[in-house]
Order: sequence, then C-alpha cells, then structure tokens
Amino acid sequence: MIHKKCSPSPIHVCLLLAVAVTLAIPASAEWNEQVLYSFQGGADDGSVPAGGIVFDKQGNLYGATTGGGPAGTVFQLRPPAQKGDPWTETLIYQFQGESSKDGSEPSGGLIMDAAGNLYGVTAYGGTGNCKLLGILYGCGTVYELSPPQQKGGAWTETILYSFPTAKQGYVPNGDLVFDSAGNLYGATSFGGGKGTTCDEFYGGNCGAVFELSPPKTKGGKWTEKVLHAFAGGTDGANPNGGLVLDSKGAVYGTAEFGGFEGGECGSGGCGTVFELIPPTENGAGWAQEVVHRFKGAPDGGGPSAGLIFDTKGRLYGTTLGGGGGRSGSGTVFKLIHNANGAWTERILYSFQFGVDGAEPRAGVVFDAKGRVYGTATEGGAGGGGTVFELRPSGKSWSFAVLHAFTGKPDGSWPNSSLVFDAAGSLYGTTEQSGTGQDCGNYGCGTVFEVSP
Repeated sequence: MIHKKCSPSPIHVCLLLAVAVTLAIPASAEWNEQVLYSFQGGADDGSVPAGGIVFDKQGNLYGATTGGGPAGTVFQLRPPAQKGDPWTETLIYQFQGESSKDGSEPSGGLIMDAAGNLYGVTAYGGTGNCKLLGILYGCGTVYELSPPQQKGGAWTETILYSFPTAKQGYVPNGDLVFDSAGNLYGATSFGGGKGTTCDEFYGGNCGAVFELSPPKTKGGKWTEKVLHAFAGGTDGANPNGGLVLDSKGAVYGTAEFGGFEGGECGSGGCGTVFELIPPTENGAGWAQEVVHRFKGAPDGGGPSAGLIFDTKGRLYGTTLGGGGGRSGSGTVFKLIHNANGAWTERILYSFQFGVDGAEPRAGVVFDAKGRVYGTATEGGAGGGGTVFELRPSGKSWSFAVLHAFTGKPDGSWPNSSLVFDAAGSLYGTTEQSGTGQDCGNYGCGTVFEVSP
C-alpha cells in the first residue's frame, strides 16, 4: 500500500480552472543524463524510491524505497572504481513491517549526521494502535541506521520513536532535519488531535509538526513533542516534511491543503506556508503564524514539498498545482520577508504542461551562483517529467530544461529533490520506469545523474 494524500477538495480537481498565460517557450540546456541504477523490485530489491538521496564522505549514495523487500528498503550505491563501469547497489536494511513492530513503507528521504548515521521515517509500522480500514497498520516510526563497525558488517537499525497513537502524529512523511542541539524535526500527514474533516480513513485529523529530542543518558528513550497540530481551514492541513530552521530556531514548512477558504480550491484550501516560533518562556507552547495562503491561479496551489532558504533569508519552494500555466500545472515560488514583518510571494515560474514539464512535487536546491534546480513529475518532451534550472537575471528568472525523461529504460516521474556532487553534477530518483520487471507497466524506479 503506497500512501497518497487525500482531501475533500483534491488539488487536481480544484485547479482545473487556471487561466492561460503567455510565457515564452522555455530554453533547452540539455545536460547528459545517466541512469545509475534501475530498481528490480520483488523480495530481493527495492522499488519506488521514497525521496531523494544523500552522499557520504566516500562518495556512496544512500536512499530509501517505499516498496521491495518485506516492507520497503534502505539502499547504498557505491561508485565504480573505473569510469564507465556500473554502480553497485546493496540493500543495507529491509523493513519487516507490522508483524515485527518494525517500520513499514519509508515515506521520505534520508539525512546523515557527522558520524555517518542515517535517519528517516516510515509511514506505517511500529507499535502504535493506528488502524486503516479496520486493519492495524501502526502509526509510523522515526528510525536510525548505524554503519557497521567493521568493513563488510551489517548496518544496525534502531527505532528512535514509534508513534503510539494518532494524537502524537500519524503517517510521518518527508525528510527530517536536525537543529544544533541534536533534536530532530519532522511532520506527519495526519493525526495530531485537531481537525475532523481532513480524511476519514486516517481519523480526520489534519497532521502535526513534531520535535524528537535525544535521550540525556546513553541508551535512554527519545522524547517526542507535538509543536503544532493542524486544524484544517485557515490554519492549513496535511503538512509536508522538509522543514527548515532559521538562526533563531523558528521552523518553516508547507501544508498541502487548508489556508484560504474560497477561491479555486473551495473549503479544502490550496495550502499554506507556515512558521512555528519557539517559546520565550519555559513551559509555553510554540506559536504558529501562516506566512502565505495559496489561492490557485495565478498564485500556486498544493505545495507538496519542503522549503529552502537562500543566503538573504528568502524562502523558496514549489507547488504541484496552480500558477498561471495551462491547467494549473504548478509553480516555483519565492517568499521575501519585508521590513514590516510581512512576507511577499513572487512566482518565479509557472509550468505550462508542455516541454517544460508539470506538477513539481519536490523541493528545489541552489548552486553556488544562486541558480535554482528541481524536478517536475510530468510533461516534458519525453512525457516522463523533467529536471529544470532557473537562472536569476535582474528581476526576472530564465527557465531551462536540463533533461526530459522518456520512460523505460530511462526513468519517469521524478519526485525527489536533487543533490550536487563536488563536480557540479546533480543526482536524484524517479519513482517509475527503468528496467525493473517486477513492478508492472510502470517499472520500479531509478537513481539518476545529470551532468553539465
């Protein structure tokens, strides 16, 4: 079972009324693309990558897959000793699922600490009492994978936190983030104890942002705290992971639904960007402020990924719908913090569902020159989505397609943020296509590289 977010007012329906715009056809700046690995699925390999990938100091890549194995996997890709040889994949962990109280179905990418430990979330599994359609699936977990102490040894999995009930959060998703004190922050799509109409199958609650604090003594338990529970409506609903922290410890993120009531998305809302402000007194709660409420067109709608700061404290992200493009095909946006404390949104690009792509579902990254890179899951000249670049040019931005995915044996449906290597090449994953035979017509997904 692969989790798909639901809403009383789905973004694909509510944004069909987007007006057409007259943007120029995007330029082509084709980079060289290479599929580093095609997942094969089944019991012996992963399928459907769950998010982006991360490098270690030796140049190995790590990521997670929603499918494959008993209940999802974590994989390592080792670069070849000689240029042109294939990368080598190893499954460093296979989740065992509900029957073993292990996690089930990773639902985000991985982050790595300075010691080489990996951290991520699973949507289901664990010891929690959450049920879906009357079946006990668990409420999800936060896990750690520690590298072997001796070369060739096994990685060690530790469940840092198993969400016990939906009130603490249900279906954690997206990437985690550390603060300077070693606390982890993340989001759950459902649960939290507030809101009653977000999704009846998941208990109705509209999601939560949580903090997970490490034990004060070695071997102790990590402690979870719900920083904010979403109530739906103007508050926002169904938060994504990929949170970012500013220098004062405030947490920023996106909620896919909720926000503005009315307009194109109706009562379901087109989503929000929010800020969570830490308490100034002991025992006080975190305060939430809505930074921006999306309205559909020509604004964006349905942010389904996290955010990133630039060096001047401006926020950047994507929406899978809305904007001024054909059929409301999504945007890349920027939010500027003004001197009066308010935030102003600017649309950097509206997707046209043509050769440029459509429906970006992952966040963006910067290079050293301030250029923005990301993926769009659909469209493109090959029909399988695109990797794109946005270059600042005065007050405007120029858009270029770096690669258009074509489906088997290439990838399709890129749904991950990207990561750079030292040479300036970009790496990411696609959820579909490749050469895998065990995943039906859609394929099992890939890990890819695009190089200038």
